[in-house]
Amino acid sequence: MNDQQNHLTQLLEQRTKLASDLETLGNQSTRTRELYLKTQGAIEYLEAVGVTLPEPEVTEETEVTEEAPAEDG
Repeated sequence: MNDQQNHLTQLLEQRTKLASDLETLGNQSTRTRELYLKTQGAIEYLEAVGVTLPEPEVTEETEVTEEAPAEDG
């Protein structure tokens, strides 16, 4: 085989691997999206039936932190 044929062989193998990787990522993305939607649905249900979280306790330190401007770095 000459150099161009070797290069073509490598590219074909790379394409096959990339296609497989894309399929795997697509499957992971689908599962993550499904889990997100189920989680969002559960949150909406709990909020609809009146479940609430206690308000966070506000301390002087919390107020100072929230009011402090972000530093430019």
